[in-house]
Amino acid sequence: MTTLLRLYWEFFKTGLFAVGGGMATLPFLKNIGETTGWYTYGDLMNMLAVSESTPGPIGINMATYVGFTVAGVPGAVIATIGEVTPSIIVILVVAMMLKKFRENKYVDRAFYGLRPASTGLIGAACVTVIFEVLTCIRVASTDGVLNSVRLAGGSLFNWPGLALAAVLLVLTNWVKPTKKLHPIVFIALSAVVGVAFGFAGG
Repeated sequence: MTTLLRLYWEFFKTGLFAVGGGMATLPFLKNIGETTGWYTYGDLMNMLAVSESTPGPIGINMATYVGFTVAGVPGAVIATIGEVTPSIIVILVVAMMLKKFRENKYVDRAFYGLRPASTGLIGAACVTVIFEVLTCIRVASTDGVLNSVRLAGGSLFNWPGLALAAVLLVLTNWVKPTKKLHPIVFIALSAVVGVAFGFAGG
């Protein structure tokens, strides 16, 4: 029961403060893993890959995945409910007072101020994913001001990952026959390549 309550509380906070969409939840999820020991950062990257590959909002998918990893089906349900509760409450309040909220200059300014926060959270998540997936750099949080950085392999870059990312970039942007294909095609092909060639982060 304690674990389920902790799951609900952690994801309630994530849903309340992760402004900017699913990717903005990554810094919060990283912090949850570090403080609870429920999963490693490598596990989190695997969860991200699965959540990106499945239907639905990534933030909800991540909550469900983490909850299931920690406490099975009950954990998945509780974590998902915790993630969506703040949004439901806020949306209901805003829907009831939409006009008043929209015309209030202080509320308008507050939302304007949230944009840089959203950008920063999403940017931090993107940088972290790049470090984890395309390089062999591993950043570990410490109690000090700065994080510790180490190389997980003999090379600075994860060359197979970089090569795959470069191929996908070309196919999705500059090759006419493939650029209009659905993203799920590229996700599936990437999974097949990973299995066939044994791709793994350093």
